[in-house]
This record gives sequence, C-alpha cells and structure tokens, in this order.
Amino acid sequence: MRMETAAQYKPNVEVVPDSESLARRSTDIFIADAQKAIKAKGVFYVAISGGHTPKRFFELLGNEPSARSLPWDKIHAFWVDERYVPPDSQWSNYKLAADTFLAKVTIPQDNIHRIPTEYCDVNMAAHLYEDEIRSVFGLKENEVPQFDLIVLGMGTEGHTGSLFPASYASFDMEHLVSVVYAMDEKLNRITLTHPVLCAAAHLAVLVSGKEKADILKNVLTSEPDEVHYPIHVLWPVLYKVTWLVDDDAAKNIRH
Repeated sequence: MRMETAAQYKPNVEVVPDSESLARRSTDIFIADAQKAIKAKGVFYVAISGGHTPKRFFELLGNEPSARSLPWDKIHAFWVDERYVPPDSQWSNYKLAADTFLAKVTIPQDNIHRIPTEYCDVNMAAHLYEDEIRSVFGLKENEVPQFDLIVLGMGTEGHTGSLFPASYASFDMEHLVSVVYAMDEKLNRITLTHPVLCAAAHLAVLVSGKEKADILKNVLTSEPDEVHYPIHVLWPVLYKVTWLVDDDAAKNIRH
C-alpha cells in the first residue's frame, strides 16, 4: 500500500494482520538485510529500539533457527536511543534486547555496543557513545555512519527514537548522538540524531495497536512538519523506509 502525502512523498506501507505477523516480518527483514550486508562487505551494522512493539520481534531473533544461525560474529548491534537508567533496569532498552535475544545468540560481547548509562554525567555518556560509533565504523571527522538497518517505532505523538516534538535533539545536525533532557520528572535520554537515521541503508518503522491509528494517519497524510511530528525527519529518505503496520494501526489509512 502506498499512501499519498505531497506529490513526492510516497511512504511504503506494508500492512500485516496482527502483532505476531509484524514480528515475523520484522525478523525476515533483519535476516535478509544481515545476509545482504555480510555477503557484500563481511559485516552487518544494525541499530535497534526499545518499547513494547519490538519485544516479540526480539524473541524471534533469539529463538527462530533462521535467525540463530546467522553469523553473529559479523553482526554489530547498536541502540537508537536509551533512557538514562542502569543497564539492568526494567526501563532499559538494552536490557530488553539482552533478555530476549542477545543472550541466546552467538554474538561476541565486543559486538554489543550499548549506550553507556553508568556515568554521573549524561553528556559524557553521549560523547562516549558517539566515540564508540566513530571507532567501530572508522569514521573521519564530519563523517556519518551508514547503518545497514535501523529499526524504529513511533509514539502516539509522532516521535521516533527519542526525537520528541519541539526538542533540541530533533534539530541537532552537529552530532551523531544527542542528549534529551527530562521534562515533567521523566527520565533523561540519549538518542541518535536524525542525520544518522537518514544515512541508513534501510529503516524499518514498526507500528502496532489501535492507539496508533490516528497518529499514523496524521503522519502519513500531513505535509512534513518535523517540529510537530519528529518522525517526518525521515521524509527526505522515504524511499529507504519500510513501514510495518499491523491491521489495528492501519484501520484509518485504508481506502
């Protein structure tokens, strides 16, 4: 299904029946992109997100033979964003991945690049994560990494990663990694910036649940507005984005 926004914007929306189908399709994309990248250059760089939607997808990565049999020594896992909590916190995106699949596959510890959250200074942690990315990718100054796959979600207000409406991080063009300071007693966060997202070879946006139906329609049919809907930072690279949407979330975009 292709939804029309402005004439040049045609999101590639793939609707699946339910959340289980979404998880299985996500797994298929992960496997295919990994095989493609490893065949082409011997390594697969992926950045994943947290939240409720990808949990089942992660479980399949840890249990499906086709995923477990990947050459995990050639896979490097990064995170799109992270709440500034200890890595064993129930709110940690790293912990979700560690519990669901990282402990079940043969990925070397050195290939797991979590966002460091054990420092008193959140800015230091963001700098260290950016340094880690630059080191692994072998980047020169002003270069941006090209992840082979970035897996994203979308919040009910149109945010992705930790790029929230009207936040500075959504407009940070100078860094690969940005700090998102807490509002209303919520948690500080660290996130990849939108130049990193847009540089990826492929992005998959997972959207599940009837509570996402209204925002999905608004995002897909509105003129790009990165202030109001931060996920619109992807609009210049929509040709690289696959929207995986379950039937509940897609109910308002059917013709």
